[in-house]
Amino acid sequence: MNYKAKTILHKGTPRIAVYFEKNTTLITRIKTFEDARWSASNKYWHLPDTEGNRLHFKLPLAHTLVPNTEGIASIETFKRYLLSKRYSLNTINTYSEALKSFLTFCNTKAVKDITNEDVIAYNNDFILKNKFSSSYQNQIVNAIKLFFKIVKETSIEINKIHRPKREKVLPNVLSKDEVKAILSAHTNLKHKVMLSMIYSCGLRRSELLNLKPNDIDSKRNVVIIRQSKGKKDRITPLSSKILELLRIYYKEYSPKTYLFEGQQKNTQYSTRSLEEVLKKSVRLAKINKPVTLHWLRHSYATHLLESGTDLRYIQELLGHNSSKTTEIYTHVSTKNIQQIKSPFDDL
Repeated sequence: MNYKAKTILHKGTPRIAVYFEKNTTLITRIKTFEDARWSASNKYWHLPDTEGNRLHFKLPLAHTLVPNTEGIASIETFKRYLLSKRYSLNTINTYSEALKSFLTFCNTKAVKDITNEDVIAYNNDFILKNKFSSSYQNQIVNAIKLFFKIVKETSIEINKIHRPKREKVLPNVLSKDEVKAILSAHTNLKHKVMLSMIYSCGLRRSELLNLKPNDIDSKRNVVIIRQSKGKKDRITPLSSKILELLRIYYKEYSPKTYLFEGQQKNTQYSTRSLEEVLKKSVRLAKINKPVTLHWLRHSYATHLLESGTDLRYIQELLGHNSSKTTEIYTHVSTKNIQQIKSPFDDL
């Protein structure tokens, strides 16, 4: 079976892209890799740029992938620490790979001799030189800070490790008419309900796919979202229109383990299939924008704000830790901007 693999920067983060013609066997196989993701816009699967993945796809190993012996042992200690703190497996893998990148840059030094100057050198000579994103740099900072908290003998001053200046990127938001067109495009009931749930409840993709039938509390008119990002439970209002759709859906599909199941009973609906559902809906709605599932969540938050919902409630509904994360929606809301009269109109 033919495929092509190469190292890439995906949204500023080093990854390995794998290209192949649509093939069920290859798709099943690539899904077995940790953190394998499909990019609908780029038409490739992408994986973490690790030594193991490079070896598997016969890509040349880079010198930056080889920490010294102490560094390797330190990474394993760090992993055990994160595991004992009950960090998610995704976070453990992300932080471990980030730490590995930094420790290999410093592989001529003992861990106790690494200084803040080494962090600055790493940022300049590796992150900036390779044009990696500020979000990737921030991941490295998180890993370094957390790692050196558990190192007994260190020359690092943790509180002096600086973070990159945040990029101010506005969330992508659809109009209500565009959302309606996307949600109405599908004749398939399951597809329509899944997309409608994401918008009507402001769900993340994983939150939708992890829902169980019992998470729909029709008596209290809420959806219970369990152990989401940050291992937090939360509730979100259940629209009466969605409840009607769910009842019709439930009678037709009778889900058992997950609210939305794949072709096999008791199996979770796949991420890639859900992305394809949205892609088809956008095409049918004749919307020429690179819409993603997260756009529906952004649109939910912005439309709530424009209808007068207090920002503090929106923060709770979205499950944001910080109000600053939610405040970004004030910059894309057009409610007040549309009331401003341009001086051009008076010319």
